Amino acid sequence: MALRYTHYLTNSVFRGKTNTWKLQRSFSKVKDEGTGPTQKKQVTTMPPMNEPVQGLPTPIYASLKDEHQSTQITTLSNGITVASENRFGEFCTVGVVIDSGSRYEVAYPSGVSHFLEKLAFNSTINYPDKDEMLENLEKHGGICDSQASRDTFIYAASAYTKGLDDVMKLLGEVVLRPQITPDELDMARQTIGFELEALAMRPEQETLLTDMIHAAAYRDNTLGLPKLCPEGNISKIDRNILFTYLSQHYTPKRMVIAGVGVEHQKLVEATQKYFVDLKTAWEMDPALANKNRQITIDNSVAQYTGGFVQEECDIPQFASAGLPVLSHVMIGLEGCSHQDKDFIAMCVLNMMMGGGGSFSAGGPGKGMYTRLYTNVLNRFHWMYSATAYNHAYADTGLFCIHASAPPTHVREMVEVIVRELVAMAGSVSEQELRRAKTQLQSMLLMNLESRPVVFEDIARQVLATGHRKRPQYFIDEIEKVTKDDIVQIARKLLSSQPSVAARGDLHKLPNLQYVQAGLLDADGKVPRGRKLSLFR
Repeated sequence: MALRYTHYLTNSVFRGKTNTWKLQRSFSKVKDEGTGPTQKKQVTTMPPMNEPVQGLPTPIYASLKDEHQSTQITTLSNGITVASENRFGEFCTVGVVIDSGSRYEVAYPSGVSHFLEKLAFNSTINYPDKDEMLENLEKHGGICDSQASRDTFIYAASAYTKGLDDVMKLLGEVVLRPQITPDELDMARQTIGFELEALAMRPEQETLLTDMIHAAAYRDNTLGLPKLCPEGNISKIDRNILFTYLSQHYTPKRMVIAGVGVEHQKLVEATQKYFVDLKTAWEMDPALANKNRQITIDNSVAQYTGGFVQEECDIPQFASAGLPVLSHVMIGLEGCSHQDKDFIAMCVLNMMMGGGGSFSAGGPGKGMYTRLYTNVLNRFHWMYSATAYNHAYADTGLFCIHASAPPTHVREMVEVIVRELVAMAGSVSEQELRRAKTQLQSMLLMNLESRPVVFEDIARQVLATGHRKRPQYFIDEIEKVTKDDIVQIARKLLSSQPSVAARGDLHKLPNLQYVQAGLLDADGKVPRGRKLSLFR
């Protein structure tokens, strides 16, 4: 009965719609016959869709042609380099990358780069009011940021392309004409002090351990100098020291102006206007920098030493996670520079080792089939994290594994890491090599879909080599890596002295001699005899 009623209702609705449609057609027909020929009526004041709109700039269309994917490079009269690549879209990213960083602070109190990072985008000579400068950037939908590393310093901004001139003016002011007022310096001191306190109270230890492993690997030279300002230097670094450092290292030949999504000629003209024609703050007022001190730029090559750095401390627990107190250990070996012929193979090896945290979610794309997952995290329940890192610089590199476990398992944790480092020089399956290469290729291409990443890639490559290699070059080089290449680079790593950094409860931490002995053993076994313990 219900089905019959539904059928009847459906037919009724259908008949009603059909009659309505017929009525509309009849009415339309009568109307057309009565009005005669159809006349066009203007229904809107907007321009027609089949004609170009007047007053708009010439559109730039996305293209895959090689000539539209090239990086243009120009060197100006004072030695500053301009590199750019035009891209489809109305936003651009431009910035300055400088050959500067903590590795060059040997003649200064460590922490200068950390201070400059906190002082970036403050008041300048032509922008005495910081808020006015940032409001001008916001008019173009812009954002800005700075980042200090061990060997480079980056100032960058993203905004609408039509605001390129204002953005370049801002960058020129921030980089070459900062004021660094006493109030700004005091605020930077407070910010750095707070940051150091926050790092000490956080369960994550990667930032602190990275500084420590570099200190162990390059003791008292270049890359071993601290990136984070030591607490004792916060009050020592003053305005004179900062301007002296700027006058030495912020020179045209140490800079690359890079842009993505901009016309190259316009970027060159803006660079000439704000980075060449205008003087720097220390040229306007020579008294800002201390010219009496005979300070030269440190161009020394990084010397890998290996070593042991540890800090006994209480590491906070993760809030409401139910995790135990953890101790952290990082073991490193001397790697290769980003200009070395083995650099690509080293990157593939790093992907093959992979790793992460024991509570990471996701599938193979998050590294669940890498060695540090399958051989470590999936086998030892007391291991809470194990991650491989590859730090590459212009003259050296550092390959390391960071792991964490409860204090009662620190010795076993070191043994597991050493065993995995030694196993790198063993057999490599075709499947894991293929997976590591594919992951590295996909990661490279996915990262380069981001405009700021392309900016940094252009700037860093041009700063290091004077030109930029296309992504296809790296894809092809990754594809060429063989199992023999992985074994060869692993043996090269194991031939170096180890570096060890550790934080937390370390009463069961073996000493450096134990780690060295384990790396020399064919199976990576750490000796358990009492004889070596006498050297602790």
